[in-house]
Amino acid sequence: MGEIATSNRQITLYYNSNSVRAKQTLAYARAEGIPVLPIDLLKQKLTGTQIAELAERLKIKIEDFVNQEHPSYNSKFEHHQLSSDDWIKMIQHNPDIMKQPIALRGDKTILIETPTDIIKI
Repeated sequence: MGEIATSNRQITLYYNSNSVRAKQTLAYARAEGIPVLPIDLLKQKLTGTQIAELAERLKIKIEDFVNQEHPSYNSKFEHHQLSSDDWIKMIQHNPDIMKQPIALRGDKTILIETPTDIIKI
């Protein structure tokens, strides 16, 4: 069992409160009456274990969690080949560069591409 608690009764939504897509996803879920536990990545820091677990649940590499097209990434970093631990530290210190929103329900985890994706979980 991982460090992230999930429930089949509600969706846990990891999101960035500055993201338009995240705000739209949260608003859509609430309008549809979908029970959501929102976790703002800018206010609640993820542990390295949680980041690794989310990547594993999504079946992606930790480095693929970093949105290298994000303006914040481009202004602070160059494209790198780093270890998983270094990518985790980069995400922890710069949560705005993490791809999101991420929805979890029970054993299912998805990376939201459009606000209506939340109904897929």
